[in-house]
Order: sequence, then C-alpha cells, then structure tokens
Amino acid sequence: MSTPPADTSPAPLLAVRDLRVLIGGRHILHGVDLDVARHGVTALLGRNGAGKTTTVRGVLGLVPRAGSVLLDGEETVGLPTHTLVRRGIGYAPEDRGVFAGLTVAENLRLAERRGADGPAYGLVHELFPELKLRRSQLAGTLSGGQQQMVAIGRTLLNGNRLIIADEPTKGLAPKVVTEVAQVLERAAEAVPVLLVEQNLAVVRRLAEHCVVLADGRTAHQGPAAGLLGDAEATRRLLGVGQGPLAPLTAEADS
Repeated sequence: MSTPPADTSPAPLLAVRDLRVLIGGRHILHGVDLDVARHGVTALLGRNGAGKTTTVRGVLGLVPRAGSVLLDGEETVGLPTHTLVRRGIGYAPEDRGVFAGLTVAENLRLAERRGADGPAYGLVHELFPELKLRRSQLAGTLSGGQQQMVAIGRTLLNGNRLIIADEPTKGLAPKVVTEVAQVLERAAEAVPVLLVEQNLAVVRRLAEHCVVLADGRTAHQGPAAGLLGDAEATRRLLGVGQGPLAPLTAEADS
C-alpha cells in the first residue's frame, strides 16, 4: 500500500477548535472550528444569528469561552483580551470605534502601543495616504470609508499579526462599500485579515478562504471561489435566493 503524500501546507495563523460560548445560560456557540490563513483574507459568513460576532468575541476573549484558540501555535484560551492584543491581534469593530471629536492624528496616537520598533506610521501612510493628508481633520467629519481607514490604520500601527474586521461595510452606501473594500484589500497586503461580512460581492473580491456558520457551528470551510461559484450551496448555507453574489441583509448578528 502506498503512503499518502505528507501535508506540506503551512499551519494556519489562527486555528479555532471546538469553540463554545455560554452566555446567560444560553448556548450561543456549540463547537466552532475555523482556520485563518497566513496571508490574504479569510471571510466568516453566515445568516443573521449564526454566531459570527460571538465567534469574533470568543476569539478575542470578550465573552466566556471554552475550546481551543491557537495563535501561531500558542494557546490563547484563558488569556485576557489585553494580552491577546499585545500578542498581535488587531480589532476593527463593527461600529469602527472612531472618536468623532478627535482628529485623525489623535485617533491614531491613542492606538499606539509601546514596542521596540515604535508605531508603523510609515506603513499606515503608505497604504492610506489620505490619512496623512487629513491628519488634522476631526474624525467625525470623515466619510464612512475614511473612518474605516482610521479603524484599519489603528490595527496596522503596532505590527499586528492578524486583523479582525467585523462588518466593515454594514450600513454604507454602495460607493462607500467599494471604498472600504479597497481599504481592506490594501491592508491585507501587509497583514492577514479575518473578515466578518455579509456583502458577498465584497467577499468575492477580497477573500481567498471562507468559513460559514450555522446555528453556532461550522457548516462549511474551504475556498471562497468554490462556495460563491455554487448557487445551490450559497442558497443552502447563506439563504441567498437571488444568485450567489446577491448581498446578504445587514441586520445585527448575534
């Protein structure tokens, strides 16, 4: 009997196994498995209430969790959120978390962490030159796409190994959605991204890999192109009834 070839593919940067979350006596996650590759964008998909945001919060330690979350091979379950941030996870929350009454420069300065190399303003301004031009502008006067640049820029300042972006296009006009997709595309050239997203056109443009959740469990994991190219699978897993590239609804997820 021949020996099967050894798996030479690189280990995932983030490996989540049997992630379970219990909140207020209610089981939200029942055993989520997902891998985030060491490059590019991995999309986390699912119908409303599937558990996408809870999964992100579980990875970040923002909710009580059980299971295993390996960051570059190191177990992080049991560690507080601030320790995970120091270990290289940057988070761009659903509401962007921009301080409207502060300038762009002040918003970025607040995100600085102490480190041997100092904040990577060169990288941030290379990817998003508009932030340098608007450094004295109040963040509350920026467009939605420009605010997303600030949110993503903050995650790039500190040499993070992973960016988690939660619903970055939610509630934005189509033109701004395109702008935000360009922001994420540029960011992913420097740092791998775990993207929670409901607009499948954005996923098709950005993601190489995807994970689909259903009822707090992993229902599918594989190449994004394979899922989005299969209209029947897209309808079955995501509930999209008008072809595989129709955007999902943008209501709040659990």
